[in-house]
Amino acid sequence: MIEFGHGTHVGLRRTRNEDTYYADASLGLFLVADGMGGHLHGEVASALVRDCVVELVGRGHGLAEAIHGANEHLKAQAHDHGNALPMGSTIAALRLGDDGYEAAWVGDSRIYATGRELRQISHDHSLVQALVAAGKLDPAHTARHPNRNVLTQALGITAAAQLHVGMAHGRLAPGMGFLLCSDGLTEDLDAASIARTVARTDLAAQECVDQLLLNALDRGGKDNITAILVRSS
Repeated sequence: MIEFGHGTHVGLRRTRNEDTYYADASLGLFLVADGMGGHLHGEVASALVRDCVVELVGRGHGLAEAIHGANEHLKAQAHDHGNALPMGSTIAALRLGDDGYEAAWVGDSRIYATGRELRQISHDHSLVQALVAAGKLDPAHTARHPNRNVLTQALGITAAAQLHVGMAHGRLAPGMGFLLCSDGLTEDLDAASIARTVARTDLAAQECVDQLLLNALDRGGKDNITAILVRSS
């Protein structure tokens, strides 16, 4: 059995919501995409990525193959419309099977495992994460770094040969869950605050998501905010 909650909010400082998401327990597919602009706005880019991945997974393709396909589709759409500026999107995707999970991502939308603790499965494709990995930046300083939103990988922008789709997989344990979110959630809420909310077993998954969105808005709602919480039993 899969229980899930989902939601998105434009935030308090943006006029458009460039996030989108998809949640389908029957397909076992959940994803969050965060678009970025150009002449074709970010909401178009994220929607194209979402629809392409859903279609390809529905036709039997794996997550990585579907994401590579979405990258090419996004580039082709921008070219066909004569867009001088690239349009791009992140993606964080999860596929649940009978006894296991597969996660895939590009950019800084995140995937966490929930349960006894909150554990980040994905690794941000961002400048600050690259600096941390190189030992040039203290992880404690990433939240306030002036270039924290600079991505090193994005669908529609990164060349196909250089695109790295992050991947993780594992077995599903009893009580295991997953949180997928755009950076609008993690920009306003720290890991401890998120963990406290998703650990509340007295709340349904949808109630937890609603609370996460409210908490992020209370902290300023600086960006679009999207979250999906998936619980398996």
